[in-house]
Amino acid sequence: MIAVLGLVVGVVVGLVIRPVVPSAVEPYLPIAVVAALDAVFGGVRAMLDGIFNDKVFVVSFLSNVVVAALIVFLGDKLGVGAQLSTGVVVVLGIRIFSNAAAIRRHIFRA
Repeated sequence: MIAVLGLVVGVVVGLVIRPVVPSAVEPYLPIAVVAALDAVFGGVRAMLDGIFNDKVFVVSFLSNVVVAALIVFLGDKLGVGAQLSTGVVVVLGIRIFSNAAAIRRHIFRA
C-alpha cells in the first residue's frame, strides 16, 4: 500500500511542479525509462516466483539504467546513437515482454 501511495504522490507532484528535462539528457530519458521498466517487470516476476530480493532489485534497477544510458552515450559519441538506442529498446523490450508473459502465466495459470 505504501508503494501505491508513493506512486500517486509522485505523479501528483510531477503534474503540479512540471519539471523541465535539460536538453543534454533528453536522448537518454526514454532509454532510462525502458531500462527501469525492465527492472520493475523483472522484480514483479521474481516476487511471484518467490525469489525476490530487494538488494538484487535495487542493483538491477540502477545498473540497467546506467548501462543503457552509457550504451546510448557511447553511440552518440560514435555517431550511431539512433541505431544503438533502437538496439537497447529492442533488447529491453524483449525482456519486458518475456517477464510480462511469465507474470501472465503465473497469475492466470496458463
